[in-house]
Amino acid sequence: MLKFDLRHAGLVLALLAGAAQLQAQELARAPQAPKTVAIVAAANPLAADAGIEILRKGGSAADAAVAIQAMLGLVEPQSSGVGGGGFMLYYDAKSGAVTAIDGREKAPAGATPDMFLDAQGRPLPYLQAVRTGRSTGVPGAIALLFAVHERYGVRPWREAFAPAVRAASEGFKVSARLAGYLSPDFVFAPTSDIRALFARPDGQALREGDVFRNPKYAATLRRLAAEGPSALYTGSIAAEIVKRTHEEPLPGTLTLADLSSYRADWEKPLCRPYRAYSVCVPPPPSSGVSMLELLTMLDHTDIAQRGSADPQSWSLFAQASRLMYADRDRYVADPAFITVPVERLLDPGYLAERARLIGERAGPAPPPGTFAAVLRAPDATREAAGTSHFVVMDSAGNVASMTTTVESVFGSGRTVEGFVLNNQLTDFSYLPTDEHGAVANAVQGGKRPRSSMAPIIILDHDGHFVATLGSPGGSSILEYNAKTVVGILAWGLSMQAAIELPNLIAHGNDYVGELGRFSPEVLAGLRDRGITLMTGHAEGSGLHGILRKPDGTYEGGADSRREGVVRMLPAPSGAGRVSLVTPKSSAPFHLDH
Repeated sequence: MLKFDLRHAGLVLALLAGAAQLQAQELARAPQAPKTVAIVAAANPLAADAGIEILRKGGSAADAAVAIQAMLGLVEPQSSGVGGGGFMLYYDAKSGAVTAIDGREKAPAGATPDMFLDAQGRPLPYLQAVRTGRSTGVPGAIALLFAVHERYGVRPWREAFAPAVRAASEGFKVSARLAGYLSPDFVFAPTSDIRALFARPDGQALREGDVFRNPKYAATLRRLAAEGPSALYTGSIAAEIVKRTHEEPLPGTLTLADLSSYRADWEKPLCRPYRAYSVCVPPPPSSGVSMLELLTMLDHTDIAQRGSADPQSWSLFAQASRLMYADRDRYVADPAFITVPVERLLDPGYLAERARLIGERAGPAPPPGTFAAVLRAPDATREAAGTSHFVVMDSAGNVASMTTTVESVFGSGRTVEGFVLNNQLTDFSYLPTDEHGAVANAVQGGKRPRSSMAPIIILDHDGHFVATLGSPGGSSILEYNAKTVVGILAWGLSMQAAIELPNLIAHGNDYVGELGRFSPEVLAGLRDRGITLMTGHAEGSGLHGILRKPDGTYEGGADSRREGVVRMLPAPSGAGRVSLVTPKSSAPFHLDH
């Protein structure tokens, strides 16, 4: 795994800033002919190895994605799995098309707007809501992966499950991160289901270095390999999912019909210009639209010229972030149920006006923009960080970027056949209305909850691949991603260096950040500008990315804050060489799917 130590942040950031503009210019200048390699960056070494194993056999990025997710469900079950959902962007090198695939969970048809309120009409405490039968939505990850494999896979579907089946049967060494979440001392103590499934033979909690086998999960994967998604969405596994969600406390309304009718959706991505590149994200219910707002507002500032060692850069970033969240909390939801004013939110004139609200000093929390036709109540949904992200590029240049989740740590805390069930429905607003009116992200039957998951693919002006990245982290995902995009495109950093930049989260009147990664000079400069960073829970990014370097080669990056790694295969002789040209302008363009 690539490492980048920022404990001496001031010196390092100063050195990086000195070279930033030169590298940024090099990235976008003369025509290049990249040497395509196969790369995987994922949150656990075994998951990255699973993807490389499939790529080595000639698999595509779609094939490798199935293998990576299957393995993550075994070795990182607290974050994602077959009982969860996610979003993917896929770049098809042959056509140059970027496609978004929505595998977000859906509420059961019987879900009601008040299902997370107590008898007095007050929102349930977060953990109480999570650990109920009502928190689980129809899982979408397997449907998403199957849809992508049908279109872009080149190896048999069943083959992709082999690495995870082998590891689940033979056992794997428990990582420090997994062991920490299983500890009785963890802030959210594991449920009885979790303690029973992830335990030593003597029933004690797993510890780092223990060899753990999950034969039930191996059996589930064998069925998925042989039967496809029907193994999960119909039959005995589906019946067990329904049964578990109907148990106390607060049983849910999930039915076999909800499961069997689920389909992943193919969508046209949202692509907007940033510094002569095109940044693509999934459309709502993903909050990628909000991250595009943030980047466009920053493009109205001089953040690129200032660099990462300047406190004014981080002040600009923080203030633009607050404006972004103000809009997202008011307007973003599932567009199948609510009109989301995407074009208004991304209108250049509107964003120029919003950017003018960024001052020399940070003031009170900014209000959202006002669109009279769609004025809605603000949403204070709490988003958990039990999520993962991976990226993969195959030797033909195809790219998959997937953010995948079971929502909270170990989801709802309920297990079925070796995997955990999501608590994705707690991403809805618990209150359907307030004194301002209806909340866009209120619960409705069949609706997908708003998500901060926003995998990114970046292209040059002619539609050629430049970079991909993404992160877990709840609502902080948007700032983790945006920080990294600014790092590689505005400050000219390597992917790894951009990932390792300090995290700063500014939402409403709250400012939290990684105090140990910012230099004393930056922290003092922020205080002078009205921003005092506090430590908090929203600082744990898990970024992974791939970047085309100025010389036409590629590099991967994996966040040292977690256990991720980068794995590469060398390029086949003469394979995958394409001609790239210098970006000509920053005019927006749209991609077909």
